[in-house]
Amino acid sequence: MHPASKYVLLALAVLFPALASNEYQVYVMATAFIWAIAVYGFNVITGYCGQLNLAHGGFFAIGAYAVALLTADYGWNFWPAFIAALVITAVLGFLVGAVSLRLKEHYFAIFTLCVGFIIYLLLDKWEELTHGAIGVRGIAAPDGFGLVNFRETIPVYYLILFFLVFIIWFTSRIQKSLLGRTFIAIRNGDDLAESLGINLMKNKILAFVISTTYAGLAGALYAGMIRFVGPEDGNILHTFNMITYLLVGGIGTLFGPLIGTLGIVWITQSLQFLEEYRMIIFGPLLVILVIFFPLGVSGSFLTWMHRKAQALGLGPKKVQQESKVNTAREVENNA
Repeated sequence: MHPASKYVLLALAVLFPALASNEYQVYVMATAFIWAIAVYGFNVITGYCGQLNLAHGGFFAIGAYAVALLTADYGWNFWPAFIAALVITAVLGFLVGAVSLRLKEHYFAIFTLCVGFIIYLLLDKWEELTHGAIGVRGIAAPDGFGLVNFRETIPVYYLILFFLVFIIWFTSRIQKSLLGRTFIAIRNGDDLAESLGINLMKNKILAFVISTTYAGLAGALYAGMIRFVGPEDGNILHTFNMITYLLVGGIGTLFGPLIGTLGIVWITQSLQFLEEYRMIIFGPLLVILVIFFPLGVSGSFLTWMHRKAQALGLGPKKVQQESKVNTAREVENNA
């Protein structure tokens, strides 16, 4: 994506509350931003590292419940509870990753699916800790330190936007770093990565911890905005929704999670008037999108840009040809 486009998107996001026709649209966009943060975490472990973690929605719920229980039951302020939620999801991510990542491919996916289901059962049945099916109410809103009231929709929108921008920036740093290239090498094949001297287990666990921390961050923000959590927030369906967002946007791309999440959330909202029949429209739309954009919207756009650059003589092949010509000329001159 062109650097100028990023600033245009950021400007539109900042101006959105002024452009929205009502406060509910701002609320929907803030919710979409929260899910986008979680999908960025899913992209780290699945898109970059190639490990399909089907417990990702469960870690989102753990982050939400950590904030909910610490603030509602133990009287913590939001921000200490927020930091604790990140630590809890990171530690649990390390423990689950250390066990599950000994498995490969579909065995890993099945194991994490079971972990996600166990998290959901614990949230629903462990009434002494999680309040069971009635959920947790009275969650503290983010503290504005007397400067802003995050109980209102527009201020909390900008708070979530700040974290989303930070997550995108941080993910771009990972993508461009040696760590990001290491993750991609693992995605391309364990044997190839090992031949390059990469410690598979260490880097897979690191990717898993980063992804679960993203999920915990999103869950913590969700709890602070909604101020109610229940067992359904840990439903396995949320993980499959995130897979849909990522596939539509473009797996393994920087802006795929954002594009896919915003697109699907707003399409779903626009079809709310159809109630239970909206899937009759949404289903075929999703199928058409997958057929015509198999790499996702962002992935297909990047592929098109790459082909266009090659057609204009700006691609890697042209660079290689020019390099060979220059080398030949140098040899001639030296002779």
